Amino acid sequence: MTDNNKTNHNNQINTQLQQHLQQLLTDLQLDDAPAGGAVVVYQAGKCIAQVSTGLARLDMSWQPDTLAINFSTGKGILATLVHVLVSQQMLDYDTPIAQYWPAFAAQGKGELTLRNVMSHQANLFSIQSIEVDSEALLDWEYMIKTVAEMPITAPDHAELYDSAYSALVYGWVLGGVIETVTELSLAEALHRYLTEPLGIADSCYFGVPTSKVNQVAKLAKDFESSNEDNSQLRSKRQKPTLKVDSQSVLHAYENLPSYSCWQQQALANMKSADIGQADEQTSLPVLDTAYINRLYFDTSKLNLKNYKAALIPVGKQAIDYHSRETLQAVIPAANGVASAQALATIYAMLASGGEWQGQTLIDSTTFEQLSTPQVSGLDAVMPAAMHWRLGYHRRFDICQNEANETADVSKQGFGHMGYNGSVAWCDPERQLSLAFVHNFDATMLNDIRQFVLTESVLSMIDAAL
Repeated sequence: MTDNNKTNHNNQINTQLQQHLQQLLTDLQLDDAPAGGAVVVYQAGKCIAQVSTGLARLDMSWQPDTLAINFSTGKGILATLVHVLVSQQMLDYDTPIAQYWPAFAAQGKGELTLRNVMSHQANLFSIQSIEVDSEALLDWEYMIKTVAEMPITAPDHAELYDSAYSALVYGWVLGGVIETVTELSLAEALHRYLTEPLGIADSCYFGVPTSKVNQVAKLAKDFESSNEDNSQLRSKRQKPTLKVDSQSVLHAYENLPSYSCWQQQALANMKSADIGQADEQTSLPVLDTAYINRLYFDTSKLNLKNYKAALIPVGKQAIDYHSRETLQAVIPAANGVASAQALATIYAMLASGGEWQGQTLIDSTTFEQLSTPQVSGLDAVMPAAMHWRLGYHRRFDICQNEANETADVSKQGFGHMGYNGSVAWCDPERQLSLAFVHNFDATMLNDIRQFVLTESVLSMIDAAL
């Protein structure tokens, strides 16, 4: 194939991917319109698709550069900043954190390292082990001091698990270390060492600037809210809407490209468990949201005590992460705000082994360490084997050959998802990255959109190779 023919072929594939993702994202609005989202895909350092649908705010359509709160998807940004600092020899994965931050040595934490924390093996997962309420979570300096003094807490039935996901505490630990070694605020360090070199400094934050807060996507149920500064909004409980799948949703699922794969996987699971004495004549099941989600997260393995300890502070009132005050606070494990374009750029750099437009942000030795799985068994908080790297979990896909039980896990893609089902990941083998952000009122345990998009992009890319 000549260079011109190859270019034309690649352009044709990219056009098909763009069209397919646009239709898919529109279809995935399901019954939740006018809410929507954006997807951006990079390959070999170039943006090959960017699509969006729906409304981000009552007067603002979704775009690839729309800002959105992405919950724990921001942990991948924080981890990447740490890796840049390791590459610059400002940090080391195996040096005790207390050597950088002496106060952190309190209550037996003197030997804990970044490797322990970033692979979720430090037993610093329980937000309930410290006395904080929704007010305290917004106070950065108070939380840094409190986390430095917190105890190590083993998860319930610790013998069953290889890791315990630190859903909230993680951010203050890494943030405290970053500020100590850089002698900068977390926002300044993020800007200097990561977002400014990548050209995304205006679209990636821990603590949204006042000038940007009215540009962050809202939940559709809050579109009509005119007084975002009302103190009641700060602490009102924002539970996602739980609803039964309509017939139109079930029909939309049946038309998804990964539906037949899910059916085959569900049937295999039935036969493996001998449910109803399934045999070769067993018909393919009709799959709803809960069933499909369980193919990725086995909620029967969810330890509710550990889950609550990691995610729910003891205080009586839950925090409203979409309120103005919370968006402007610094809670790096949970309130990262970024656009799909910014997230995809960060992971495009990782997909290229730490290189970006002639710059080396992460050297090859550091990259090999950050991308190597540290654990393989079940997590105490998340109902799955997460295969934690240093700050990233495995990519969740089940329809590609590489995702089978005998696959080399070290060669699979990795990234981080958020509580609401947003996600960003990279695949160094394919030089591929994807980011999906949205304002659907959902969680990663009752939604399937990130899985649909991941499976579809991998399928199309592999078919084109």
